[in-house]
Amino acid sequence: MESLLLFPSSSCRSSANNLQLFSSRVQTKSPLFPIFKSTPRRTTALMQMSAAASAAKEAKLWGGRFEESVTETVEKFTESISFDKALYKHDIMGSRAHASMLARQGLISESDADGILRGLGEIERQIDNGEFVWRTDREDVHMNIEAALTDLVGEAAKKLHTARSRNDQVCTDLRLWCRDALDFILSRIRHLQVALVKLALKNEGLIVPGYTHLQRAQPVLLQHLLLAYVEQLERDASRLLDCRERINFCPLGACALAGTGLPIDRFMTSDALGFTAPMRNSIDAVSDRDFVLEFLSANSITAIHLSRLGEEWVLWASEEFGFLTPCDSVSTGSSIMPQKKNPDPMELVRGKSARVVGDLVSLLVLCKGLPHAYNRDLQTRSLCLTASRQY
Repeated sequence: MESLLLFPSSSCRSSANNLQLFSSRVQTKSPLFPIFKSTPRRTTALMQMSAAASAAKEAKLWGGRFEESVTETVEKFTESISFDKALYKHDIMGSRAHASMLARQGLISESDADGILRGLGEIERQIDNGEFVWRTDREDVHMNIEAALTDLVGEAAKKLHTARSRNDQVCTDLRLWCRDALDFILSRIRHLQVALVKLALKNEGLIVPGYTHLQRAQPVLLQHLLLAYVEQLERDASRLLDCRERINFCPLGACALAGTGLPIDRFMTSDALGFTAPMRNSIDAVSDRDFVLEFLSANSITAIHLSRLGEEWVLWASEEFGFLTPCDSVSTGSSIMPQKKNPDPMELVRGKSARVVGDLVSLLVLCKGLPHAYNRDLQTRSLCLTASRQY
């Protein structure tokens, strides 16, 4: 076991050896490609080209012990910037609080902190205006912003990483993002509840069939039926509010998993970011995503209620029911059957709820086998979250 840990396997040999082996295989096993004959001069040239390409790549934040750069294939496979750039405002928010705390604690100078804060403001402005260039080789939103900050303010930017890991950084970003997403969803739920109540008041006294087993059962007031959805949405809002309370704790200061020996002030950053308090256990802070699961679970129940509302209105708009006629502004037609008016938006409400539920199931399966503490599997959770809020 010790020898396996100390000495790399044949699959981890240097790029020069890999190039030599590849050219030898082509020469001996693939006579159709004589251009790749292995010669000392050609092998040396390939080695030099490989070394030059590696040197041209920007050094990774984590690349201290590595002698070679990762391949472009690995970079493309491991990047998350294509979806976690949605966290940029919350990443910058956390960095501002962290920089201010470092300066207050004397871990960086006030002038360095001022430069960092100015640089973060400029980066946020560039992103807001669509001027910022996201780079895949910088992997994620954190490294893109930190590298851009270094380009803007120089060496002072590198001090921002003092007493902080990407592990506690991304957890902080996620909690801030979830908190804002919950507030947005809650406002949309209230808006829908008000619309349903207004519709009920507009149709006061209107009697419609009540159904069981999709068979007509008893006459009911339309108000009664519409207010049933208002009650369901009220419980949805209550679940989301409960979820928000548990989300609102600050992981900053947990670092990779075991905190830091530097004299940081976790309560200062927690207060600055509007959290209730710092999280009590650093391993728990960086490793668990139960707050994301709870968010997706509450959101999934809401999506189910919206799907049922959509299904009911699709039925009511059909010729067989004929209870409502959608107005033109929320309907689509047919290119071959001009008599049709389709309630597509409500069908899509019904259909998109499946994505929200699917994201919950995906993350449940992803989390079930993860040991403590952080694992890269968790990178994909941002994709589930952003899609859930969007739908």
